[in-house]
Amino acid sequence: MTYPISPSPDARVSYFSGRQRLRWFTILCSAALLASPHVFADDKKPDASAHEDKKPEQDLPPLPADKTIRQSVNVDGHSLSYEATVGTIVVRNDKGKKIAEVVYTAYVVPHKGPGRPVTFAFNGGPGASSVYLNMGAIGPKRVQFGMDGNAPSDAAVTKDNPATWLDMTDLVFIDPVGTGFSRSLEDDDATKKDFYATETDIKYLSRVVYDWLVKNGRLRDPKYVVGESYGGYRAPRIAYTLQTSMGVGVNGLVMVSPYIDPAAIGDGDSLSPLPWMINLPSMAAGHFEEQGRFSPQAVQEVENYVRKDFVVDFLAGRSDPGAVGRMVQKVAGYTGLDPALVAKLDGRVDIGTFLREGHRADKKIGSVYDSNVTAWDPFPGSAHRQSGDPILEAIIAPATSAMVDFITREVGWKADAHYEALSDKVNEAWDRGSPDDKPVADLRKAIANDPNMHVLIAHGYNDLSCPFFASRMILDQMPAFGQAERVKLAIYPGGHMFYGRPDSNRAFKADVRAMFGNK
Repeated sequence: MTYPISPSPDARVSYFSGRQRLRWFTILCSAALLASPHVFADDKKPDASAHEDKKPEQDLPPLPADKTIRQSVNVDGHSLSYEATVGTIVVRNDKGKKIAEVVYTAYVVPHKGPGRPVTFAFNGGPGASSVYLNMGAIGPKRVQFGMDGNAPSDAAVTKDNPATWLDMTDLVFIDPVGTGFSRSLEDDDATKKDFYATETDIKYLSRVVYDWLVKNGRLRDPKYVVGESYGGYRAPRIAYTLQTSMGVGVNGLVMVSPYIDPAAIGDGDSLSPLPWMINLPSMAAGHFEEQGRFSPQAVQEVENYVRKDFVVDFLAGRSDPGAVGRMVQKVAGYTGLDPALVAKLDGRVDIGTFLREGHRADKKIGSVYDSNVTAWDPFPGSAHRQSGDPILEAIIAPATSAMVDFITREVGWKADAHYEALSDKVNEAWDRGSPDDKPVADLRKAIANDPNMHVLIAHGYNDLSCPFFASRMILDQMPAFGQAERVKLAIYPGGHMFYGRPDSNRAFKADVRAMFGNK
């Protein structure tokens, strides 16, 4: 679960503006302090605060020591015992100064010798902790969220997750700095430079993966990386950095509802057909499901349309008197919107309009993460939407409460801090900088470097925050060096968190199991 990328300072409301792109930064290291000779005139020893390992800028209470408990989960009728650990990895700068503490949650099945896989999981945002993949999708325990009817007051009680990956791989869920209980020890400016920018984010998180492997003696085991949404942006970049900078091979990647190519996603560029092409199949999938006539074949028809006739008519514009009319007819049919409204938009239906107008008769609003998950519109008479997202605002409370209860009560790891499941502060501070296509480039390089590496890209049909058709088009343009056998695209009923639907989560696990079998 992640924020939609938005230039607005209020990322919970401004879901629908075009994605901003990300800037490169270099980690800035502080210079050593030089002592003045006058300080030592009376032969006193130099003050300890003058040294590099002086007290951190922020006066924070210490985090607890790593703690492990034993638990079990029922998977396919069998009890699986495992060790659950909440621990910390220290981040240091080039001078060895401790600048951050990254908290992780690991689930490990006791075993002897190398060979058992270990998977590192990241959510996105930027600003999201890993609770969503952990307790929503692949961890051993789960709390229900992401479905229509969920509410903040839902019980934060976890149950065994029948679709957990723990019977296939150990799991390490990593909370980036500023999320969960992970924290920077620097001031705000240094924190932004060292942690809240694309390049530094990838570098320190790759080092965290390396350090966990060394700390736990797991360098000889098969390794996988899974990332959701902006975590899907991270995953191929972390894999390539591990390969080339950390000296750690990665056997496979799983990218869940990934935000892969910033240049491809958006809905505000009237000169390019690409954003409109990418969004329309997911709009249609949501409309078909609402009508009870959803099928992959029906969505495939929309994909074929946007690749061919839509592009031709879009680019023809006013040069062809019939072009706009044909677009209006098709788009209105696929989205279920009033043709008169679609005509006013010249056949270009943006995400915000689709989510509100599609449910306006019921005085409800749809979620950007799954257009068929709705909530009451608190201001139905307003010309503009003035409320948050139905999924985003419904799951924060149960997800946060369930995770904190697990960490503090069950594990007994108690920190004097607030658990940030989705941090506004991180999202607002993130530098969105200049455009790049690093995830696509690094994905290509990673699989080109390692002929044994496999990739699964998974999407939900109804997701409008990271539409599946963007990944479809990206894969269609990839070179053919084993891509057809080693890089798979899977699309399931549901939205951004398709794993909230039990059938989709079971199918997802089956596809991951098949990929693990090809390592």
